Amino acid sequence: MHKFGFVFPGQGSQKTGMLSELAAEHAVIIETFAEASAVLSLDLWQITQENPEQQLDQTHITQPVLLAASVAIWRLWQQQGGKTPDLFAGHSLGEYSALVCGGVLEFAQAVELVHKRGLYMQEAVPAGQGAMAAILGLDDAVIIHLCAKAAQDGIVSAANINAPGQTVIAGSKDAVDRAIAACKDAGAKRALPLNVSVPSHCALMMPAAQRLAEDLRAVTFQMPAISIVQNINGRIAKTPDEIKSNLLKQLYLPVRWTDSINYMRDLGVARIVECGPGKVLSGLIKRIQPEIECFGSDDPASMIAAVAGATA
Repeated sequence: MHKFGFVFPGQGSQKTGMLSELAAEHAVIIETFAEASAVLSLDLWQITQENPEQQLDQTHITQPVLLAASVAIWRLWQQQGGKTPDLFAGHSLGEYSALVCGGVLEFAQAVELVHKRGLYMQEAVPAGQGAMAAILGLDDAVIIHLCAKAAQDGIVSAANINAPGQTVIAGSKDAVDRAIAACKDAGAKRALPLNVSVPSHCALMMPAAQRLAEDLRAVTFQMPAISIVQNINGRIAKTPDEIKSNLLKQLYLPVRWTDSINYMRDLGVARIVECGPGKVLSGLIKRIQPEIECFGSDDPASMIAAVAGATA
């Protein structure tokens, strides 16, 4: 029998006005955002809908907003009688959404954790000193080798192994610039600097991981009600302690999204719902495993189709 999974998006999937159509029809969307807003004493729904002073793209705001969006959609899914998934996976920040929806972590605790995670990431590297770039059309092994050569006295490494021919690198700006040039010389179709404020998933995030470790120690994790495929190894964690350890490593090790989706397919997953705004992950999944059927969830029509598709 075919299995069915949920994936939860990370940073980059946010956009002004997201979930407005769902919120107009379903109170649970606004209620969930209100819960998150109370934790941080910020009006996250207003920020989501109006984006004053570009707050939606500030890492410490983006992270709780996307968490709230995914949890709100999950709660609506349950209200609509949606089928219980067999597996979860979240991309970077999305892993926290998976943990909340999987019963590992309380929502309010997760809101506080991801807010701090965003602050710690922002503060780990002074503005302008870090960089990220998307490398298209080059083999992962080649990119990893070229990054190692380009590092010299800096830091640059693969950060997001997103899909065949699509890898993001991160590190100190000079080293990333050297790696971009090397990838172009090696035949990359494109090597594009990304407009980001934080070089995620590289060794520069070690200070952020050390700070987050103290916060995680104070939080009790439960065993998942739904198995969660984690980023750092594309495998299911067996214990709450292992999940915590993997969350910390996730800050400075690459997101192995290709491995995660291949593993879900190996376990029999044939349909996946993207539980959150946008369709970034669905696009990646189509490149990794084209036979997997993907559904969106961030507007009323998509939600209806996803609920029906999951049980088809």
